[in-house]
Amino acid sequence: MIRLTWNLSQKIAPILRAWLPTNVLRDALRTRRGLKWGLPCMLLAAPYFYAAAICRALIEDGGPGWLHLLVILCIWNTFKMLWIGPVSFTKLIRLRLQERADFRHGRAPTRVGSSATRV
Repeated sequence: MIRLTWNLSQKIAPILRAWLPTNVLRDALRTRRGLKWGLPCMLLAAPYFYAAAICRALIEDGGPGWLHLLVILCIWNTFKMLWIGPVSFTKLIRLRLQERADFRHGRAPTRVGSSATRV
């Protein structure tokens, strides 16, 4: 059963990563050009939290039970958006420090995610 669940999650993960908006945004923010947008992206947590609050109010007023899934999804996306900001800011600072060091030593700039070894 665990093996079946693991294999199914391995098949579904690339599809979800390619089509869900927060995953697409997260992948775009991990590029060199996207790192600077990490902190403003944290503001997207507010609409997700508001949507979760609306769904919760609808549930309490006798709404359908499937809204619980939307509440969980909205809260998950809220935390994901809140986490993107500090992570991208940290990566941006590290990358800029590395670029400055490369410039001072006359080396070619390194890219984000490059597997080249540094001298």
